[in-house]
Amino acid sequence: LVARFLIKGSVAGGAVYLVYDKELLGSSDKSQAVLQKAEEVVPNAVYQFSLYVCEQTGLKLPQLPAPPKFNFHIRDSWNSGIITMMSALSVAPSKAWEYSKEGWEYLKERTK
Repeated sequence: LVARFLIKGSVAGGAVYLVYDKELLGSSDKSQAVLQKAEEVVPNAVYQFSLYVCEQTGLKLPQLPAPPKFNFHIRDSWNSGIITMMSALSVAPSKAWEYSKEGWEYLKERTK
């Protein structure tokens, strides 16, 4: 139980350190560059690790198919989502006032 907790804590701590070290929560340009680099490095690292596991354990793992290539820029979606959310939040007070005023007028008409 303690070993499991330590392993999970180590993985979580490593993930937080990696995000901080590579500035993934910084500007979108830096995040995009890090994600592109990871896209190039991770498949090779997984392949090398699987070869190492096979050598050490004697297991034969099937060859994994290549990951699909997406022509999708996270930066564009992220920025448009943030802009949409911020514009909705900026008009929320005036819309709430407008809807409450309409509701009050509706109630006045119904109670006459």
